[in-house]
Amino acid sequence: MTPVVNQFMNDIKPGQCLIQATWDDAPHLDEQTKEQLLAQYPPHERKLRSQGIPVFGSGLVFPISEDQITVEPFEIPDHWKRIAGLDFGYDHPTAVAWIAIDPDSDTYYVYDTYASRQETAIMHSAAINARPAWIPVAWPKDGLQSDKGSGVSLAEQYRQQGVNMLHDWARNPKASGDTGKGNNFIEPSIMEMLQRMETGRFKVFSHLTDWFLEFRSYHRKEGKIVPIKDDILSATRYAVMCAQFAVAGTSGGWQNYDNKPLPIKNWSNV
Repeated sequence: MTPVVNQFMNDIKPGQCLIQATWDDAPHLDEQTKEQLLAQYPPHERKLRSQGIPVFGSGLVFPISEDQITVEPFEIPDHWKRIAGLDFGYDHPTAVAWIAIDPDSDTYYVYDTYASRQETAIMHSAAINARPAWIPVAWPKDGLQSDKGSGVSLAEQYRQQGVNMLHDWARNPKASGDTGKGNNFIEPSIMEMLQRMETGRFKVFSHLTDWFLEFRSYHRKEGKIVPIKDDILSATRYAVMCAQFAVAGTSGGWQNYDNKPLPIKNWSNV
């Protein structure tokens, strides 16, 4: 995955065209041969081998077949808990991902996303509140940064617009024996997502093309995650980190709590 290939795949310009040849364009390969060839590769490499998708860095962060996590959209039951994650941005997109949790199977479903760049908190808040406004929103530590003009933090700007922001920034749940409030290290939440994908407890609605575009290119270089074009995935990760604060309800069942901890839990106890 060179910069040129990445630009053609993810940021194609007017006057450019991308045509990919797959092994379906090779008439000498019959279906039986394709099946035999695919069987030689792990699931996460099969689209790479059969469709010519480039290799990213030293490997994908989530070496999982898309088919393994993709589901067709369905109506979310009212008793399922929900939470959203927000990743702040300006030159790069501000992104939000909404997750519903099946309490019977402990499966997380990413069912909606939003991403837009070079907009203010007012515009992003309007998009968030266009969804059910009772859903709590997890956010990263950089939400504590204050606007140079007003002195108001990013998180507070969203609260002032009626967004149901969690009381504090997203942290990983406390480990056993930890006397602190947890941390915001990236690897624990990445491993949580990966393990859920591997065990069938993390699913994504099939129409969320922007989510899958980031999923396909989310990779490591020399063992470290490359933080490029990962806005929606970061928002998803914050929601996963704060899944314990997810709530169930209907559009009329919950109200914004106006900068107070959610009534069902208090962050200081986490």
